Amino acid sequence: MSNGIHPQTIVGAVHLNVRDLDRLLAYYEERIGLRFHWRDGRRAGLGVGERDLLILDEDPAARETTGTAGLYHFALLLPSRRELARALRHLAARETPLSGFADHLVSEAIYLSDPEGNGIEIYRDRPRNEWRRDARGTLQMDTIALDVRGLMATVADDAEPWTGMPPGTTVGHIHLHVGDLAQSDAFYVGVLGFDLVLRYGHSANFISAGGYHHHIGYNLWAGRAHRPADALGLRWFDVRLPDDDALAAVRERLTEAGVAGSQEGDGWLVADPAGNRVRLVVA
Repeated sequence: MSNGIHPQTIVGAVHLNVRDLDRLLAYYEERIGLRFHWRDGRRAGLGVGERDLLILDEDPAARETTGTAGLYHFALLLPSRRELARALRHLAARETPLSGFADHLVSEAIYLSDPEGNGIEIYRDRPRNEWRRDARGTLQMDTIALDVRGLMATVADDAEPWTGMPPGTTVGHIHLHVGDLAQSDAFYVGVLGFDLVLRYGHSANFISAGGYHHHIGYNLWAGRAHRPADALGLRWFDVRLPDDDALAAVRERLTEAGVAGSQEGDGWLVADPAGNRVRLVVA
């Protein structure tokens, strides 16, 4: 049996513990442009089309932690550069605070945080045939200044009103705080079967399935304490596998590695060595 995760594996919904569900729902609808899908008491889902991309669980007693593992940001992938420019124009019109911009060579990105401090990236990918590799075939990624003026020029003559995140928007990747890169590699690469794409110095690694630039990043930038399950912020994130056989292969490797898990809804919930929880589901 192959130890690699199925190449069609992607990141699914991100689940957050929040203190004020109404406030967060309003933010993600009005500012980010996700659509309200459902609510069941203190739990609600938002997304694009029929797919949930974000699940919010209200817990007023959730603990605020510092210096622990957890969410650095989750990233909403838009289908085009024009849609990224339209999103930025909408955020500016609503005077939404932003925390940064970046050109990563493989993508262009906008960064911000929700009212409870959860990091968000909104980005678009460059076509894969434009991604650069060095002489050894290693994908080239960087963090350089985004050409904001050039980005906004793509919608200079666009008067189409904003109606929210466009069809085709997905959770492109998630970036985590962890306590140890080698332990995280052993879990995400060695057991789950993702491919290591890039080491960012000695402080962050990026991994993916199917040759993508990264589905998951993890870094040492926030502190190395284990993440409590009842902490504010990341509850868990979904890794979506294409079929039952792909899920069974990953679960077999988890069992062989002695990684315990539990059934959670229609998925299998496990925790990485830092306490970040991952739910494996079938698309």
